[in-house]
Amino acid sequence: MCTPLHVPWQILSTFAPFYGPRLQANDGRVISSFMMQALRGEPLTIYGDGLQTRSFCYVSDLIAGILRLAESNESTPVNIGNPTEFTMLECANEILSVPGSRSAIVHQPLPKDDPTRRRPDIAKARALLGWEPTVALREGLQKSLTLPGLPRRKISRRGDLVFCCKQR
Repeated sequence: MCTPLHVPWQILSTFAPFYGPRLQANDGRVISSFMMQALRGEPLTIYGDGLQTRSFCYVSDLIAGILRLAESNESTPVNIGNPTEFTMLECANEILSVPGSRSAIVHQPLPKDDPTRRRPDIAKARALLGWEPTVALREGLQKSLTLPGLPRRKISRRGDLVFCCKQR
């Protein structure tokens, strides 16, 4: 579609949360918050009973969807995300298992405006773009927490993700 100035444009509806390597420790996303808490050995904070669901899209899937949309002639909104739902408890346990963290899970009151379910409808992306996510949550978490050839990671006192030197 073109504007009156003949500038092509498209509408993209990204369905956050997305995640991947190099997350910022304080970006407020569930995955990065849980990963930072697990790597620091701190308790993972779950709000409410932990049965509310979220869908998480790995960054390479998100980029592939955006590129497919950019290469198409589609001019109406398209959801790009992962429709696979996880409860917050399932997500926390997956994150704890990847680095082998022994952090506890603690519960805090659920905020009143927190939705109980978030799941994108990507039927349009599948039909029009031939796109759907391919990276499962556990695989994405492993990619986010480990990079081949690099030593184990830890968190600095400032909250930055750093690499530990190997002990001799």
